[in-house]
Amino acid sequence: MSEDFVLDAQARDDLGKGASRRLRRLEGLVPGIVYGGSKNPVNISINHKDLVKHLENEAFYSHIISLNIAGKAEDVILKDLQRHPSKAQVLHADFLRVSKSTKLHTSVPLHFINEASSKGVKLQGGKVVHNLVQLEVSCLPANLPEFIEVDLAEMEVGQILHISDLKLPKGVTSVALSHGADHDLAVVTMLKPKGGSDEEAEGGATA
Repeated sequence: MSEDFVLDAQARDDLGKGASRRLRRLEGLVPGIVYGGSKNPVNISINHKDLVKHLENEAFYSHIISLNIAGKAEDVILKDLQRHPSKAQVLHADFLRVSKSTKLHTSVPLHFINEASSKGVKLQGGKVVHNLVQLEVSCLPANLPEFIEVDLAEMEVGQILHISDLKLPKGVTSVALSHGADHDLAVVTMLKPKGGSDEEAEGGATA
């Protein structure tokens, strides 16, 4: 992990929708909650500008965050985020406590490389379809990757890459595959070119 994220927060006792609206409108704060581990859940508030700045970095979504509450730091991950449907505003944030010795489940973004230069696209005129853009993984906090790289250089038309084809970092496993082979979902599909002939154009649905 290449970057450390630190976020300051304050514990809050004023709960309810009305109190949350006041926090957002009058104080520029985002209500949130920290839960998990052996401690009780704690309701918090976070500076909206500080949170939004961190959210601009993709790594923040799959990274251990040092959350400072009243001078005491806790290791957490961002578990859920509620945004306003039409405004650039965060309405609520959920953080999950993590332990160095306990595996966590979280989603990690997939980074697709060599797509335009892949055999299927460059030589065969195919089209790449991303079936998944993130993967739920299980690992210790120290092994949590910021992203998982998916190399498409050798992918050809008609080929499908599944979760089991991905090269996961050491200590990282797929949550889906832990449920059995029937959960080996497609990650990327290389479709054949459209309109190769009149027959293909007419019978594309059955080709």
